[in-house]
Amino acid sequence: MPRAGRWLMSLAPEARPFILICLAMVVVAALAGGVSWAVPAAILLLFVLYFFRDPHRVPPEGEGLIISPADGRVVEIKEVDDAAFPGGRARRVSIFLSIFDVHVNRAPVACAVSKIRYSRGRFRAAFHGKASDENERNRMDLSTSYGPLAVTQIAGAIARRIVCDLEVGDQIQVGDRMGLIRFGSRVDLFLPLAAELRVKKGQKVRTSLTIMAFMVAPDAEGSHGA
Repeated sequence: MPRAGRWLMSLAPEARPFILICLAMVVVAALAGGVSWAVPAAILLLFVLYFFRDPHRVPPEGEGLIISPADGRVVEIKEVDDAAFPGGRARRVSIFLSIFDVHVNRAPVACAVSKIRYSRGRFRAAFHGKASDENERNRMDLSTSYGPLAVTQIAGAIARRIVCDLEVGDQIQVGDRMGLIRFGSRVDLFLPLAAELRVKKGQKVRTSLTIMAFMVAPDAEGSHGA
């Protein structure tokens, strides 16, 4: 397949209606006022193509690796109350996605989807500390061989549309698509406190590539202790 064809195939399907609208704007503007009138619409089309890019990535291999579910920058690492985790506590790693980051979210590890909960809320700027608790969001609880995990997609001031591709009971592999948020948002990764964190606040992370944490399966911990 030609290089251009491969690039077009790497667009998220959610881009299609936006591409059609932008193409129509380009044509109408060109017919009405010539090439100069069509330039703004063409620039908007290029932005849409860039925003909805969905590059193919190969996750690193290894037992116990938890990979980033989103592109962006780590803006907060915090211990929080969470009944889904051992001892009722979890470590929340918050990733802010600017409009220039890839917005497709992918599975951080092989897992089963045990619960999905959508919560309506506000539309604060996604980098705001309260966005995790107050903004509109979609949480996916995941069962893994290493223990519970959770990923939450969070809308921001610009992002008003959360897309979740999963259903309860789905079995997914690391790097499989979970959904998408547009246009600028936040993704929270919840980890057990026992997980060994591999990132720090301010670090740039990439979906399916950056190792976020290392976890050991419960039976492996028992064997090691013996």
